[in-house]
Amino acid sequence: MNSALKGLPLAMIAALTLAGCAKDGHYHDRNEDYAGARQAAPLTLPGSRDQSRYRDIMPVPQARGDFYAREGDFAAPLPQTLSASTAVAAGDVAVRETDADRWLVVGAAPAVVWPELERFVEQRGLEITRSDSASGVIETSDASLVLRQGLRSGTSEVRCDTAGQLNRLCLNSLQRHFEARSASASIASASAQQTPEADSVRFEPRGDDWVMVMPFDIERAYAELAFQLENNFEMEDRRELVSVDESGKRFVIDYITESERTRGFIDSLTSMDLLESMQRIELRLSPQGQETLMEARSADDEPLSGDDQRELLQRMEGLLR
Repeated sequence: MNSALKGLPLAMIAALTLAGCAKDGHYHDRNEDYAGARQAAPLTLPGSRDQSRYRDIMPVPQARGDFYAREGDFAAPLPQTLSASTAVAAGDVAVRETDADRWLVVGAAPAVVWPELERFVEQRGLEITRSDSASGVIETSDASLVLRQGLRSGTSEVRCDTAGQLNRLCLNSLQRHFEARSASASIASASAQQTPEADSVRFEPRGDDWVMVMPFDIERAYAELAFQLENNFEMEDRRELVSVDESGKRFVIDYITESERTRGFIDSLTSMDLLESMQRIELRLSPQGQETLMEARSADDEPLSGDDQRELLQRMEGLLR
């Protein structure tokens, strides 16, 4: 018998065996099953059940803002830089200031910080003339302590003033109080159990441009952004803070835009520039009632597209998380 025919029975057996691995066989390929999936009706509980005792196991969070369809093909954005210094850790305290104001940022929710303010007043034997936890105000014969929700979720802002003017001695004493080990330990423990959501930053289109709307006043927004840009923004040859204008509430940065980062090889050859180059951009804050708008505009001859504006504003929003 021809040697080539000797293996024919074995080949036929193998072919028949592998045929069982087809779509209708033992190993069904499910890669495309999602295309025919149907949404099931929600589970309905009997009327005798207490509805408040039941909830979704994996609820889908509400999206912030409307769906934004990008121009051209979709490209996954770069991940946010992870930096331990961008946020105040649970139980820690940091100082924020502008030319006209100074306050503390505590890494705990207002509900956790309030008892510490009461303890601070009690330890110093101050006479309380008014205490209102709803508005976050404790007034004493020496100073007024004001507590409010911080810009970031799970943080608080504490101010201390006398007759409407900053009381530095009081604020320094408060800072030492929160830095004390006993206070920080109790705050960190309680903060880990309470993580209320702060108001969300949102993005809004303005014609072909985009703006970021921050739900806090311009002085607070400027102080936090200035701190973050000076300490947690720069990356060599990628992004740099050029100047800060507190009176005009403006920042000038050099930044490699998203369109520059994703520029194709052919475009690079056409422009005779194979290296990524930074673009000079102005970030400007403006008040809108009790909120603050941030705009990103080109500060040189290069245009700044709507997609590039939104990507940069999203990076700024990441500094406030």
